[in-house]
Amino acid sequence: MRFDLTDLRLFLNIYEAGTITGGASRSHMTLASASERIKGMESALGIALLVRKRRGVQLTPAGRTLMHHAHIVLQQMDRLRGELNHYGKGLKGHVRLLCNTSALSEHLPDILGDFLVSHPRISIDIEERLSYEIADAIRMGMADMGIVADSANLQGLETYHFRPDPLALIVSKQHPLARHTSASLEDIVDQDFVGLIEGSALQEHITFHARQIGKLLNYRVRLRSITAICRMVGLGIGVAVVPENAARRHARTAGIKRLTLTDAWATRDLLLCVRAKHALPAYAIQMMDHILAPSPDNSS
Repeated sequence: MRFDLTDLRLFLNIYEAGTITGGASRSHMTLASASERIKGMESALGIALLVRKRRGVQLTPAGRTLMHHAHIVLQQMDRLRGELNHYGKGLKGHVRLLCNTSALSEHLPDILGDFLVSHPRISIDIEERLSYEIADAIRMGMADMGIVADSANLQGLETYHFRPDPLALIVSKQHPLARHTSASLEDIVDQDFVGLIEGSALQEHITFHARQIGKLLNYRVRLRSITAICRMVGLGIGVAVVPENAARRHARTAGIKRLTLTDAWATRDLLLCVRAKHALPAYAIQMMDHILAPSPDNSS
């Protein structure tokens, strides 16, 4: 049985993409080449690794075992590169970071920008996901670290406080609720909403809590950025739930009124989670420490 690192990386990419086509694309190879490699792996083992279906693939029990060990091998290689990075200028470190909508839009751009400027040989792969998906992915070794809301199940992970991140309701200054200082989701659930595009981690989070009270939200428009949402709300198109930091920042320019969202799930903190800090490559630990360093606004 001979599998090289390209085989292992391809197999993980296929698992993450859910299709051989998607895995081939992530691995920068043709579909025919990827299919041939998978067939070769299965032939060498004498057992199927994937169940092919019309809409994608699923792992067999043997495939899940291979996935687990592939993660370990590739993480060890990343760690080796990180250690050797101290001895040579040509080698680079790569960190995979998963985060929810708020962390990605409100907190990380400046933090990671500063880090990348001061660490030119390190690259970062950032992906937005729901908090519970991030926790599961970190437990499975699918990423180096994640930033999640504290409501996620974080059992088995090391967690570190990152930032407070409450959610707020925003309405136009002409909206009847603009006379109030607070409201619950149940108070507004029948209103027209402005939201992020389908699949956004934050919007899925809000939709989930609406379902918990037996309601479906009515979206008049769905946009790609929280800045655009605030502008639409200011024009009276609908109401929205956004990170409080964003509501404060756009209050004057967008013409919106910020209300406290009284639901318990809206009061939350963001946590950074890893499987084990000591097992991370040195460059990933440097990035983690940089992310967790107090910001100028939170240093006191």
